Amino acid sequence: MSQSFMTDYGERLMDNGYSVIPIMPGSKVPGRFSGGEWSPYPDWSRHCDRPSKPFEVDIWRRWPGCGVGIATGSVVGIDIDIMDAALAIQLAELATSMLGDTPCLRIGQQPKRLLVYRAATPFAGRKRLPLEVLARGQQFVAHAIHPGTGQPYAWPEDSLLDIPLAQLPVIDEAAAMAWLDRAYALIPPELRPRSLHLPSSDSAWRGPSDPRGTLGAVKAALAYLPNEDLDGASWITMGNAIKAALGEEGLDLWLDWSKSSGKSGTSGKPDTAERRWAKLRPHSIGAGSIYGWAIDRGWVPPPEVTLNGDAAERAAQPHPAAAMLARAEATPHSPAEDIHPAAAFLAKLNASQAKQQAAPIPVPAAILQPGGVLQMLVDECVRSALRPQPFLALGAAICAVGALAGRQYRTRTDLRTNIYIAAVAESGGGKDHAPEVIRRCFDLAKLDRYLGGENLASGRGMVSALEQHPVRLFQIDEFGLFLNSVAGTKAPTHKAEIWSELMKLYSRAKGVHRGTEYANKKDAPRVDIHQPCVCFYGTTTPSTFWKALEGGAMMDGSLARFLVFVTDTDRPDRNRAAGIINPPAPLLEALKAITRGQGEPPPPGNLPDVHVVPMTASEEATPFTVPMTAAAEALHDRKLTEEDAWARKVAGTPQAAIVNRLAENATKLALICAISRDPAHPTITEVETAWGWALAEHCTRTLLRDAGRFLADSEFEKR
Repeated sequence: MSQSFMTDYGERLMDNGYSVIPIMPGSKVPGRFSGGEWSPYPDWSRHCDRPSKPFEVDIWRRWPGCGVGIATGSVVGIDIDIMDAALAIQLAELATSMLGDTPCLRIGQQPKRLLVYRAATPFAGRKRLPLEVLARGQQFVAHAIHPGTGQPYAWPEDSLLDIPLAQLPVIDEAAAMAWLDRAYALIPPELRPRSLHLPSSDSAWRGPSDPRGTLGAVKAALAYLPNEDLDGASWITMGNAIKAALGEEGLDLWLDWSKSSGKSGTSGKPDTAERRWAKLRPHSIGAGSIYGWAIDRGWVPPPEVTLNGDAAERAAQPHPAAAMLARAEATPHSPAEDIHPAAAFLAKLNASQAKQQAAPIPVPAAILQPGGVLQMLVDECVRSALRPQPFLALGAAICAVGALAGRQYRTRTDLRTNIYIAAVAESGGGKDHAPEVIRRCFDLAKLDRYLGGENLASGRGMVSALEQHPVRLFQIDEFGLFLNSVAGTKAPTHKAEIWSELMKLYSRAKGVHRGTEYANKKDAPRVDIHQPCVCFYGTTTPSTFWKALEGGAMMDGSLARFLVFVTDTDRPDRNRAAGIINPPAPLLEALKAITRGQGEPPPPGNLPDVHVVPMTASEEATPFTVPMTAAAEALHDRKLTEEDAWARKVAGTPQAAIVNRLAENATKLALICAISRDPAHPTITEVETAWGWALAEHCTRTLLRDAGRFLADSEFEKR
């Protein structure tokens, strides 16, 4: 097995104050290991803004060949990517004379080198190839095998293992940029790049799709794109971008930028740039390209600068009500008529705002006491959270237990434990902690096969994961944005398929999800998934969630499959006793017990997991039918009568789809609660039934009330 640098160095670097990230073997790219293979880590930059967490490093250290990267922000890297040994040493000495003598020098491929400093305040990096200041939002490799040399990265003097972050010499942005300018001036022309070096990543930002920009924004961006004797293709590319962005207004910028090159005037024709400008016919390029190149080199667009030309024109136009207000000002009126023309509109707006600011519906205390494994998970979430959210933690726990119980249990009406939950709270309120606890528990209990990916690229990708293991828990951050991307009216086909598959899978839990038919059945046969169990837990802010619902998910009833957990405290008091996520052994054993299903637990021994039968998607499962007591049946019947009356009252409205799912959701919750309390011998009693109905009714009433608050001007209210 290949060496894991994360095992050797990750924890020590974290203890020294550095934010570490996993690096894919044989590369310089942050990665993650899942399903037996490495892939790029799309969200690695979040580690630039927070310290690494012990449980993260504990997971990464198990990944084969995992290298160690340092997320920059508090850390700054001075990267000298030059193969001229004497010049590389000269530029490093210039850095130590201008910025201070750092003990930490990293070498990957001699004579290239990187010097490490600490930022007084995090700032954006800047690139002037072959030099770069690596700062906020970037990273460098600390310990791994260099892809070019096949040897480990070297630290000839002290390494970050020896020097804590707090002991590194401190630099600020001005000093770093001063070094960059002076160092670049020492690089001979033949060692400087001759092109714009366009970013190669397909996901890199290219700016607004509208090619038009503003003079101020383009001029500010060009300051980060000096014309350092670039090749002819790059010169023409920049001309096309400026002309598309500004039209003829950009001519002076183009001429100034062209004349800043050392090549300017060498042709003997002083009007070369003007003649080229007249011939330029830009297409598929514009302000967004200029902004993207500048951002790649460290430009941060100032908030006071408007980037889009069309937006700037609209802002400069007179207000649509200017003429009306002028007439109103010029018209004499008596004190009795002294009412602002917009008074009615403002009154309506104030009423709408007051409506949206209504107090949240309190969560009944009994709901937060489900007992069993659910209670153990909630308690661990609350204990370790900086800002505890017990209600949202309950939602995450329900999805976790529902997934582990998948294909193992059912009700007498063949309802299964698959369940979808949306957790709603403001940013910074602690909603993201519970999913971290669930992932940690599953990893430590060796139940990670139940975890689906944190991002869904396509419907086919999601189904493929279920073909490998027919029970999956998907925990999706920013669910509102996700919902808009998959269920919005402009969702691309591959994204819309995700929502379509989620809806189908919800209904196929007791049947068969029949795969896609392909023409080449020999190489691509249809794959059927028997009794797939998908549990889905998405966290979101109210604004993005309700904005996404304007796209129609509320109207078509698809959201009715979700239980919406809205916190009653957006910013809980800080938990001074918050600690590391460290689930107790009894909790981990209880999670494993659920996967074993109904029946007596295995005898004590060293290998209890051998009693877990592997799941195969192509084979029919035979789940245990959980019995219901007579008292529970009687209570359930009474609640069904109440639901019928409610459903008749809202028939023909968008509320109907939500109310009609109430009994189904209540029954699933009661089933999950019973399994949580006794996985070996579950029984749905009156207690579990009352709890399931209380929680389902709370979520339903909250969803309907908030739909009326936040979708007041939409089709939802009209109907």
